[in-house]
Amino acid sequence: MPYAKITGLGFYVPENVVTNHDLTRYMNTSDEWIRERTGIEQRRFFTEGKDTTAKMGARAAAQALERAGITAEEIDFIVFATLSPDYFFPGSGVLLQRLLPFREIGALDVRAQCSGFIYALSVADQYIRSGMYKKILVVGSEIQSNIMELSDRGRAVAVLFGDGAGAAVVEATDEPDHRILSTHLHSDGNFAEDLFLEHPGAVLKQRLTPQMIEEGKHLPFMRGNAVFKHAITRFPEVIREALDANGYTIEDLDLLVPHQANLRIAQHVQKTLGLRDDQVFNNIQKYGNTTAASIPIALTEAWEAGKVKPGDLVCLAAFGSGFTWASALIRW
Repeated sequence: MPYAKITGLGFYVPENVVTNHDLTRYMNTSDEWIRERTGIEQRRFFTEGKDTTAKMGARAAAQALERAGITAEEIDFIVFATLSPDYFFPGSGVLLQRLLPFREIGALDVRAQCSGFIYALSVADQYIRSGMYKKILVVGSEIQSNIMELSDRGRAVAVLFGDGAGAAVVEATDEPDHRILSTHLHSDGNFAEDLFLEHPGAVLKQRLTPQMIEEGKHLPFMRGNAVFKHAITRFPEVIREALDANGYTIEDLDLLVPHQANLRIAQHVQKTLGLRDDQVFNNIQKYGNTTAASIPIALTEAWEAGKVKPGDLVCLAAFGSGFTWASALIRW
């Protein structure tokens, strides 16, 4: 049975930098308030006419392919994670497929929100282990700045999110010492409405009405306290699950790359697990929460900074809307 190995990483963020001070022009907030509650200092917003979810994914993918030393024509399959596709349908995976010189390969979209990249990575891992494909492109890309309202009404969510894309090339390998060791996926739909975007959806005959807009039903909704409470429980659980499944302990871990949801969550998880600062990588300060893109962006930056080296034990972990949560353990 072949194993799966990440051979190339890349990311792209829009050029438009939006600081906390910039947001004070639209809502009653402050740089101090946002930093204290989220750790975020700035984020990136897309440029209309230049950036799309698929185009940003293609930019990240091109970098990942170059670093893997392969071309788009060699990729066998695409797994694209996003909650913000370019169109309601088709998915952004096929839009990415037409942007680079891929063959007429399959493209699968994954809708697992903040856990999307790990879910997509798990799909790639299983396809490669089964022998069905040898080279798979996994992408997480999001444009969220245009589904938020920059106002006092939308403040609780608007200060958190940003736009960006990350990608990984996953290839078959026979090296048991350098591979994806395991992935672990979970969900609990009982809390779906604690973090969701209600309309437009397929529940009602009229998907969007003036009344819905007036009531803010077209904006993301989050019960922040509920999300925080569940996140600080599920993160440590799923990280320990990955380590236990492979016979490792926290002391064996070289680097944790958590989904960049909130710096307070990451710090709480770090304290709970007893991890040192050098064992956890955070970059939410620069990009905010980029949902499915956050882990590949952070993993790429960690690798570029020399924090991910051959032989390192690396854990990816995420928690988000659904609720969904997941982890992946990798021997780099």
